[in-house]
Amino acid sequence: MVTKETHHQKLDIPVQLDNGNTIVICIISESGEKIVEVDEAEAREYGEAPIQLYEASTYEYKVEDKYQIDNTGRIIRQSKFNPSSGRLVPNIYVGTLKLNICDSNGSQCGCLELEVRSIKTNYRTDYRRMLEYITEWSTELLMQHSSPVSQQFTIDYSADAATLYQRFAFIKSILESDEFDQAVYKIIKTPSSEWEKTNKKRDIRSIRRPTRSIINQISSSEKRIRLPDSHPQKRKLGSVPEKVLTSSKKETIDTAENRFIKHALKSFLKICSDFKEAAPETHRLKMEAENIELNIEQYLNHDFFAEISSPDILPLNSPTLQRKGGYREILRVWLMFDLAAQLTWQGGNDVYEGRKKDVASLYEYWVFFKLLNTIEKVFDIKTKPAEKLIEATGSNLDLKLKQGKYFPIKGICNTYSRKLNIQFSFNKTFTGDQDYPNSGSWTSNMRPDYTLSIWPHGINESQAEAEELIVHIHFDAKYKVKDLDDLFSANIQNSKKKNQELDKVNQEEKEGKYKRADLLKMHAYRDAIRRTGGAYVLYPGDKNLNKKGFHEIIPGLGAFPLRPLKSDDSSQHLKDFLKDVLSHFLNRASQREEISFHKYDTYKEQPGDSLEEKIPENFGQKRSLIPDKTNVLVAFYKGKGHLDWIKKHGLYNARTGNNRGALKIGTKEAGAKFLLLHTFGETVTDKLLKIKESPIILSKQKLVDLNYPNPSQDYYLVFKVTQVNRNTFREVEWDITQLSKYSSGRGSALPFSVSLTELMKAKATD
Repeated sequence: MVTKETHHQKLDIPVQLDNGNTIVICIISESGEKIVEVDEAEAREYGEAPIQLYEASTYEYKVEDKYQIDNTGRIIRQSKFNPSSGRLVPNIYVGTLKLNICDSNGSQCGCLELEVRSIKTNYRTDYRRMLEYITEWSTELLMQHSSPVSQQFTIDYSADAATLYQRFAFIKSILESDEFDQAVYKIIKTPSSEWEKTNKKRDIRSIRRPTRSIINQISSSEKRIRLPDSHPQKRKLGSVPEKVLTSSKKETIDTAENRFIKHALKSFLKICSDFKEAAPETHRLKMEAENIELNIEQYLNHDFFAEISSPDILPLNSPTLQRKGGYREILRVWLMFDLAAQLTWQGGNDVYEGRKKDVASLYEYWVFFKLLNTIEKVFDIKTKPAEKLIEATGSNLDLKLKQGKYFPIKGICNTYSRKLNIQFSFNKTFTGDQDYPNSGSWTSNMRPDYTLSIWPHGINESQAEAEELIVHIHFDAKYKVKDLDDLFSANIQNSKKKNQELDKVNQEEKEGKYKRADLLKMHAYRDAIRRTGGAYVLYPGDKNLNKKGFHEIIPGLGAFPLRPLKSDDSSQHLKDFLKDVLSHFLNRASQREEISFHKYDTYKEQPGDSLEEKIPENFGQKRSLIPDKTNVLVAFYKGKGHLDWIKKHGLYNARTGNNRGALKIGTKEAGAKFLLLHTFGETVTDKLLKIKESPIILSKQKLVDLNYPNPSQDYYLVFKVTQVNRNTFREVEWDITQLSKYSSGRGSALPFSVSLTELMKAKATD
């Protein structure tokens, strides 16, 4: 259909009141979006009002004196000076808006219907396609063998208008689809046909080429005529039958398959008529059902169907119905149709309650099914969603998906090297103000639209949270995001332009245009929800952006396109990302796994004693100088000669073996970063050396070669050491008797290790 639209900055709209009088309502656009007047036929096709406004725009209105518009809703902002004027502020509302007109006494005396259209130019087709996809997905769930629904249902036309419309919306999405129209026209243009054999009595004189059957009839049939004497066959036959029975073949379209198509269309027409009759007089259901009824009647009035008789059987196993283009689509619709007519949807009120068409909410539901389908394929899992999403309630089949209602769907990803638990959640709430290591948010409650949670198979979710083994990846659906510039500022290199861009963003936020609010929400998910590996926006665009926090695919932030199109929904970017996530989890040497372990190891216990002493700043080559993790080896030297040898060769030797005085080597001793030396009777010492690398084993002979005085052991554990800058620890002295592992007497010569934190608390007092 060619769109016929007229755009107005100001429009006077005549409205006929209930008493027959006519008044004028004037509407003026305050913002850039004008008032649109569409063709009546187009408005009727889409179930819309002809006068149309735009969401997120504002309009002034003025009604003739003594009349006013009821301001009980949130869209009407009535003037406090003149109740006959005010502003229309649709905000995010999309759909048909009914304005009740009241007289000076406050009594309703008429109404005006306006359409609030989305700022997205293709929202009409998006709305149809998304609802169609949800219908197909839901009815296919019901047709699965594993579906919990096996009993037969009938449509209750006595249900309330909202429930009726929920049911009707599903079948409407099927019958208004482009595929349905194309299927019917394809059948009419290239129908299935067959050759029909017919028998007819013909005058024998018209026979030119007699068949065997005719020859038999010539000799045996009755009602004969005598041949004239001059006839060449007079002597043999004498007479011939007056008429003989002949057979011929004629092509016909009155086939079992075409009779089924006609039956299916009549079934669709009957249900739409029933919905129309059951709908309240002014409800949108009546008008929309009537539109579809007219469309189907146009199909059935085509000359093609005039030649088709009523079916005596339904040839559901026919190869033509199952394979031929057009026929297979109508068969599929027919199989889905009854289930769709019985299906109600708890979330439907979010989408089309009253007469609204909340395409943004519908996009959120549509993305759920798209994401679920993608996750099932990428992680090769079977989630059995029908058991979670479809419920038989009385005479209804209820699709339970609803905003704010938590739905977890689980599966197991079994790869060649690792088994992973996969959980895809809709509207999972991460409870706020949770102390570590509990799951949830450490600030306020957070509820992303969708959360993909991954953790190793073999443990439950609670244990995975406590041990830092689970990763959450969040997605939010944002239908109204136009492009990536709505989320991320362009990559501007010039610093002056960067500042100008930030100034522009700040000004827009002051004006209430929070362009980057969605980006900030992704940061909130990433930073507030524990064990979050990434947060991403899904929007109906064509570009993707994946910002990595470090080097690997997660943690990260970004956006992926997901468009409600049949041919190219742009989901490949999302699929590639999820494939990379799976590969990342199969990499057991990833940096994220290492960080996860260190996080768990660091935070599993409450912090130890504080340390407020002066120590080297933790940067550059000293970046790993963490006091609690830095070990100091406290060891003995024999005297001045031994100390001079240590300083000259940069080596310190310790006994090995099981004898008393030998160094019992463990991870703390082997990984010590400093060496503190003391000798006989020396309990306060400043002899701190830095250990350069892990200890090595040297033989007695090697020490002799290095002029070590009187080595007594066959082998020694030797540390390479160097002098510590005197300014590093500000000429500190330590009292080793304050250390927990110190032993007095002969035991004072035994080597032991302490943390730098404990050592700094043993500073000698002046």
